[in-house]
Amino acid sequence: MKKPKWVIEKEQSRRASAAETVWLFGLHAVRDALENPARERLRLVLTLNAQSKLADAIAASGMEPEISDPRKFAAPLDPQSVHQGAALEVKPLHWGSVEERCLAADGQTPRVVLLDRVTDPHNVGAILRSAEVFGARAVIAPQRQSAPETGALAKTASGALERQPYLRVKNLANAMETLRSMGYILLGLDGEAGTTIDAAMQGRADRPVALVLGAEGPGLREKTKETCDMLVKIDAKGAFGSLNVSNAAAVALYASTRDE
Repeated sequence: MKKPKWVIEKEQSRRASAAETVWLFGLHAVRDALENPARERLRLVLTLNAQSKLADAIAASGMEPEISDPRKFAAPLDPQSVHQGAALEVKPLHWGSVEERCLAADGQTPRVVLLDRVTDPHNVGAILRSAEVFGARAVIAPQRQSAPETGALAKTASGALERQPYLRVKNLANAMETLRSMGYILLGLDGEAGTTIDAAMQGRADRPVALVLGAEGPGLREKTKETCDMLVKIDAKGAFGSLNVSNAAAVALYASTRDE
């Protein structure tokens, strides 16, 4: 019996996902990945200098590095990558479901960041770093039109990629509805909103909050806006422009947690 088309496509997608690998680069990103027991590590390429700097992490990982000439670095990286003589091929991390990752820990009032079409890996890396600093449960983005796990993202995240859950979901609106069913308030960041995030948080500091941010320029999609409970803005003191999305995420996380 011939398999239905959807079954064939699902199997192909699963095989492609299993075959996907990522090259991390830079001393910080490689060190943190070597020290992360959840990482599936495949190939480690180092210069002698980088090997000496990462000696403890290499020993803990049990990997045998390939030593490469810095002038002809063997890892298949973009020539513009600032790799510092260290590159590690890995499988992407799998963080589980929204329900698993966004439950509150004991004594914690959870915060979650959702990204709508934020495709710049440097912005996403910076957001992961801020999310870790402010104790967010996860950063969530759609599988399409979002930044995948890459070496550039990991380097910008400065280790946060190994510790801060980054969930890429099939449908962002569905993930938002899941969070709502878990008790989250969904606050969408919109520069034209009539309410500031500080005002919206009044009396709600003890509630789970999901902060939804859009790409610079187009902002949130209409469907995403409609799914939010409220649209809010960051209270700016001057009319000099707007923050980029990574800075806006950091300010919004701070505003949503400072009264806990």
